[in-house]
Amino acid sequence: MADSRSPDIVVDPRAWRRDDVGPETAWRIPFPPDLADALVALARGSTRRVGTALDEADRLAWAPLFAGVLDHLERGRGFAVIEAPAGADLPPEARSALYWIVGQLLGAPVVQNVEGVRLYDVRDTGRTIGQGARFSVTNAESTYHTDASFDDEVVDYVGLLCLNPAKSGGLSQLVSGYTVEAELAASAPDSLRTLAEAFHVDRRGGIRPGESPTALRPVITTDRSGLIYRYLRTWIEVGHEKAGEPLSPAQTEALDALDQVLNRPELRVEFMLRPGDMFFANNRWTLHNRTAFEDHPDPGRRRHYVRLWLSAQTHRHANID
Repeated sequence: MADSRSPDIVVDPRAWRRDDVGPETAWRIPFPPDLADALVALARGSTRRVGTALDEADRLAWAPLFAGVLDHLERGRGFAVIEAPAGADLPPEARSALYWIVGQLLGAPVVQNVEGVRLYDVRDTGRTIGQGARFSVTNAESTYHTDASFDDEVVDYVGLLCLNPAKSGGLSQLVSGYTVEAELAASAPDSLRTLAEAFHVDRRGGIRPGESPTALRPVITTDRSGLIYRYLRTWIEVGHEKAGEPLSPAQTEALDALDQVLNRPELRVEFMLRPGDMFFANNRWTLHNRTAFEDHPDPGRRRHYVRLWLSAQTHRHANID
């Protein structure tokens, strides 16, 4: 991708700003028509949302039709929206089953909590962050973050299926971590170094036997595939409180510097998901936010998304070897 600010320089396409991303048609991907009938039939026939487990033959046959999505996730903008199959009027359970099938063509679904849930409902339960809830079950703005920042394993991709949007608000926003790192390197190099050190991160109730209530994680690090972010500021602040180790002035300054860059309007892309849309993002180096929302009074119309966490080791290694 040519850098519009320096036409003669070719930059990493993962290091984008809002004006580099292009119109929605550039990252909204129609459901592959050659697969629509077969996968919709599978979804309709599923007795449970996670009832269809694809075998290796199916994955090998069907995954190439989603290669463009993986290219977006690994080598492009780091996100894509797969639109619902044209003309497929599916009830919520079948939409979720179809999403579960598509997720298996992009990676391996992983457990999202200590209860073993792999397909997680994101909707407002009336609880608050102050009561110990996660942002996913509130209507509060989530702030820029990566999912599972406290976990031992980094979640490669996060997915969201829109079943019902909110009455108002609930805007999806994304920022490139590569752009953020470059901005910090130029404006706050000391803070960037601090962000590579370990912070206490609250596990937010996701504690298994023998585990500490906090995990020590760097905010920004790298591996063979590139940048890795582990960030949700509230979890860090609560984590340090629980650990009895107040954030140092340098740590607070570093988090402030990061938030200032993350919240710059010219760096972010934002959009609303439509019913049936399947959104996927690279959770290693894109950071996402959901703005606060107001819900419908009718329970049947309230905001309801479904989340997937995917492991994609094969795709990552193919990208770097």
